Amino acid sequence: MFESLSERLTATFRGLTGKSRLTEENIADALRDVRRALLEADVALDVVKDFVERVRVQALGQAVGEALNPGETFIRIVHDELVQVMGAANDALNLATVPPAIILMAGLQGAGKTTTVAKLALLLKEREKKKVAVVSADVYRPAAITQLQTLAGDVGAQFINSTALEKPLAIARRAVTEAKMAFADVLIVDTAGRLAVDEAMMAEIRELQLELKPIETLFVVDAMTGQDAARTAKAFNDALDLTGVVLAKADGDARGGAALSVRAVTGKPIKFIGMGEKVDGLEPFHPDRIASRILGMGDILSLIEEAQRKVDKKKAEKLARKMEKGRFDLEDFRDQLAQMSNLGGVSSMLEKLPGMSQLPKNVQEQVDDRQFRRMAVIIDSMTPHERRFPDVISGSRKQRIARGSGCDIADINRLLKQHKQMQKMMKKFTKKGGMQKMMRGLGAMQGMMAPGGRPGMPGRRR
Repeated sequence: MFESLSERLTATFRGLTGKSRLTEENIADALRDVRRALLEADVALDVVKDFVERVRVQALGQAVGEALNPGETFIRIVHDELVQVMGAANDALNLATVPPAIILMAGLQGAGKTTTVAKLALLLKEREKKKVAVVSADVYRPAAITQLQTLAGDVGAQFINSTALEKPLAIARRAVTEAKMAFADVLIVDTAGRLAVDEAMMAEIRELQLELKPIETLFVVDAMTGQDAARTAKAFNDALDLTGVVLAKADGDARGGAALSVRAVTGKPIKFIGMGEKVDGLEPFHPDRIASRILGMGDILSLIEEAQRKVDKKKAEKLARKMEKGRFDLEDFRDQLAQMSNLGGVSSMLEKLPGMSQLPKNVQEQVDDRQFRRMAVIIDSMTPHERRFPDVISGSRKQRIARGSGCDIADINRLLKQHKQMQKMMKKFTKKGGMQKMMRGLGAMQGMMAPGGRPGMPGRRR
């Protein structure tokens, strides 16, 4: 997400380097580029106009501190304005009510509403330790109820059954009763969508909202629809008492216009952002972190939080002990590939590192998660003995592994060579006390990035 916007803005900021002061003359071209970049990202025109004007007023003639050059000053101003446009801070769910806390989900058909229900249920279960029940009041879309039942089973949420013969209001009333009897902390109600906003749909969901009195009413919008996302969100906001927005399918949107428009158009916070089809692909929306990623500063805090949740600590400790002894076999390599996959793949991890967006295009294109998946398949085609002692892999063994993995012998030779290089690097790293230094560094970084801290600006002189 935001790739094209990030690329355009980074090029704009480079044009300001070497200047001694921000003046109307030298920021005019930069503002023009910012305006063009935002419009190409499909940000609503009114939002673009207000944004550019606020940046212009703040940047014009601003004194540049000793530690910042004009380009960095301009980046800081744009960063702060992006944060303000998107909502200043993460707006968490309000679950402070007598259980079950009811969350009503609204949105158009095809926006990813039902999948988002399951993702939200998993997030509440794993991170908030809530017992979650889900129910579908969508009696119009074929297989909508079955889809939610399957997803509920995948995420471990209680599924409250419903049928297409029932009325949505009757389903909702019964669901509340059953959720109370099951001592559920949260009840998420999936509602029917339409291909476009229509009065019948609005009347039905208004009736559900009046009956249920949900503590949260979330509008799920397809991020790929750009300005249309903001317009649709406004239509729902005018008809319902929305408490927040969920941006779904954000991984398919390289522009980011919806994220920059929805808050400004509706006045309602973006609470979550959905990435991909996997049920763990939902994250709280942090405007400051998103702004940092747009401007190429990375998102270290999110990467650390994700690692804390998803990295297998026992395996990591086991690997650290082996590395201290100078051992790193192909089983360890395979485990590391699996850990990277759990974190969204190498490309997702690099996206969160500062400065990665400024790498040359040809270098970025070399980072391909498919090659790492191919490596994992090759290692899986080896025997346990071969994984532990790669030196025994001779010509005949390579041929067998190649047949089993569907790869060429050249791919196997490349993997073995890369493993050797990693093994040598690990030995040098551990001899110099690198493990302890790395852990201390991560601890210091986490302290700097704690809530209330600010991400560092790229290229800052010390």
